[in-house]
Amino acid sequence: MATPSRVTAVLGPTNTGKTHYAIERMLAHRTGVIGLPLRLLAREVYDRIVKARGPSVVALVTGEERIVPERTQYWVCTVEAMPLEIGADFVAVDEIQLCADMDRGHVFTDRLLRARGLHETLFMGSDTMRGAIAALVPGVQFMKRDRFSTLTWTGSKKISRMPPRSAIVGFSVENVYAIAELIRRQKGGCAVVMGALSPRTRNAQVALYQNGDVDYLVATDAIGMGLNLDIRHVAFSSTAKFDGHRMRALYPHELAQIAGRAGRHTDNGTFGITGEARPMDEEMIDAIENHRFSPVKKLHWRNEVLEFGTVERLVRSLEAPTSNDWLTRARDSDDLVALKNLSEMAEVRHRLKGPQDVRLLWDVCRVPDFRSSSPMEHASLLARIFEFLKTGRVPSEWLAKAMARIDKTDGDIDAISKRLAYIRTWTYVAQRKGWVEDETHWREETRAVEDRLSDALHARLTQRFVDRRTSVLMRRLKQKETLVAEVNDKGEVTVEGEFVGRLEGFRFRQDASSSPDEARTLQQAAMQALKPEFHLRADRFYNAPDTEMDFTEQGGLMWGTTAVGKLVKGAEPLRAQVEAFVDEEAGPDVVEKVRRRLQHFIDRKTAALFEPLLAMSRDEALTGLARGFAFRLVEALGVLPRDAVGEDVKQLDQDARGALRKHGVRFGQFTIFLPALLKPAPTRLRLVLWSL
Repeated sequence: MATPSRVTAVLGPTNTGKTHYAIERMLAHRTGVIGLPLRLLAREVYDRIVKARGPSVVALVTGEERIVPERTQYWVCTVEAMPLEIGADFVAVDEIQLCADMDRGHVFTDRLLRARGLHETLFMGSDTMRGAIAALVPGVQFMKRDRFSTLTWTGSKKISRMPPRSAIVGFSVENVYAIAELIRRQKGGCAVVMGALSPRTRNAQVALYQNGDVDYLVATDAIGMGLNLDIRHVAFSSTAKFDGHRMRALYPHELAQIAGRAGRHTDNGTFGITGEARPMDEEMIDAIENHRFSPVKKLHWRNEVLEFGTVERLVRSLEAPTSNDWLTRARDSDDLVALKNLSEMAEVRHRLKGPQDVRLLWDVCRVPDFRSSSPMEHASLLARIFEFLKTGRVPSEWLAKAMARIDKTDGDIDAISKRLAYIRTWTYVAQRKGWVEDETHWREETRAVEDRLSDALHARLTQRFVDRRTSVLMRRLKQKETLVAEVNDKGEVTVEGEFVGRLEGFRFRQDASSSPDEARTLQQAAMQALKPEFHLRADRFYNAPDTEMDFTEQGGLMWGTTAVGKLVKGAEPLRAQVEAFVDEEAGPDVVEKVRRRLQHFIDRKTAALFEPLLAMSRDEALTGLARGFAFRLVEALGVLPRDAVGEDVKQLDQDARGALRKHGVRFGQFTIFLPALLKPAPTRLRLVLWSL
């Protein structure tokens, strides 16, 4: 006798390993189907199962992707795309609380009521579903999963004070871009994750964050659905969103779903608000921290027994009411709105000859409006597709033209995003069985265009919201790696290949940066890397000949064309002192070496240019008035106005004058001087020493 199928609801908050458990259970069976809420998540789970079992037995089926090997055992799907008729041993549906979602709830409710595995069925989701599942699924067993880590409220923080490994959540594209721009300026950059991104772009952005190129993530509520990211803090930039129909405050369980992304496995997480977001009240905080929410009372439902006799009968069956207290009829979803719009078009109506045509029309109406166009614009595209399918298939030349308009990777983020939304429509059409000629070709073609656009979008997002230089350096510093710095012959400093500034002599002139944080990082990186360079340079300078050095009229000291110090007043006129221009970070040894070398240079220069004066000051034979006179001349650097010393000159006898003349002193009509010191070189130095 066959064992009865076991149905289990695995309920608990985020980060309790529910999806991981479902994958383990599925792989314990010979065949299985798992339905996930997002195409992104389906791709992530598909990759994990392929890693465990190889690609030849795993299928991926979403609206826009269809990878179905010959020997498929495990089907990974979006909930809408789950094959229910194949009789798999195991069936699982993730995020089952979406039964209460206005737009997609009826699909999840249908799976809750009808999707069953031959041996085992799992529903994973929030504990708020316990009552509804108990009432609607006979014989269900419950398994409660507790969160591995705690979640704590930390209040409001400015974006400039956001801790690393934070996700900031916004609820509109404009909001996400504005926050990302701010983070780029203040923190060096961030990754961007939105539901509208293709899996490839999303994965590239997530990789940017996961491997530490950037420390911040800006996202829409798309991160609430099971994307496994290493987030420590979640900050809400708003607690309200437009849900497609109206602006409304987020429900506590929705906030919890997103906040719960903070803290992975056993690492604790925190959540709070930023910017204009309204503070949360005590009750809300308590509910999120302790995972206590009002139970779901109503599930959105739509009749699954459809009648295809006429469009009117199909609409009636889709709008059939329910008498079950737990269920409420879903509001008109996009496919039903499209059906009503199409059925009013004369060109569509006259093509409906019987149930077969009505069924085809319904299939066409289920093409999602990826472009978010107006209902009538979407309907006219669907009418065109229906017209083609009535007479055969979507013509290749028509499809090729549509694709050529989209297959361009130029333009800004918005232009590429728009093209990606368009290509998703054609990817969806190419995945439908029998809708296009040469299905394999068009599936590959649409995928290739989507990949090209995805890569271009990732490049644009990174270009706009990541300062590559800062993020590369921050990552290396964080990993405590030795940074590879280079200084070329022009003195340009690069760290890890990124230009960070110039080394002028022994001072680092940093390149302009976009934020104080970035400036600090650059400084830190450059200095860590410049330490050895400072020492090498100091050695080179110490051994350089005097001919490579010079002084300026303003008292600056040059090594080639670079200022390395300046002259300052000494105890005596001919004993000027030096002050070296060396960054403090170079260390005291380098400072002292540069200072000593400059002192040698200026001492030797002074000794050479003022040699007659110095010789006279050292002459022991000069005594009395002659000695005093020599001292006055040395103090005046070899040039004395005669009227200032008229009396002293009169008192000098012939011997004293002779002794001074022997040293080259000339007694002119207006000046007493040493002719050797009037040459250009000594005069230039004398002017500088005087100015001190």
